[in-house]
Amino acid sequence: MKLSPVGIELLKVLEGNEPFPYEDAAGLWTMGIGHLLTKSEMASGKIFLTGYGLVKYGRDAWPEDWCEALLRMDLRSVEAALHLLVRVALTQPQYDALCCWTFNVGNNAMRTSTLLAQLNTGHYDQVPVQMRRWVYAGGRVLQGLKNRREREIALWEAGAA
Repeated sequence: MKLSPVGIELLKVLEGNEPFPYEDAAGLWTMGIGHLLTKSEMASGKIFLTGYGLVKYGRDAWPEDWCEALLRMDLRSVEAALHLLVRVALTQPQYDALCCWTFNVGNNAMRTSTLLAQLNTGHYDQVPVQMRRWVYAGGRVLQGLKNRREREIALWEAGAA
């Protein structure tokens, strides 16, 4: 399974697309469609993009195709993590919702989450409950994360029907 076009569009809406580096609500340097800049990228001012090579970032806005190429690269690790970790059948909307959630919280958080444990024991109904717990950034509840979780949950529940 791969993130569907519907899932990709939702992810773009949830993440936004910033063609310049910025500090997110948790104080992490980010750019494009939710790409967390690595220490190496921050030190060099360059990011390797499949199909484009090593490209600079900084003062000049990135073209949309670069941001989308970076998103596709970032999604590979999320999709690989889901394929490795999720041991139950998912519908496409459920998979898309988990991709969006994992993209935001990170693969390690997903791997060690109660959400994954509940899901893998067949408690599909607990996924929305667990998603709603992930609304903190920088030690505080963010309304934007609460709103995001409700969008992810709506997608999850659309796949459960």
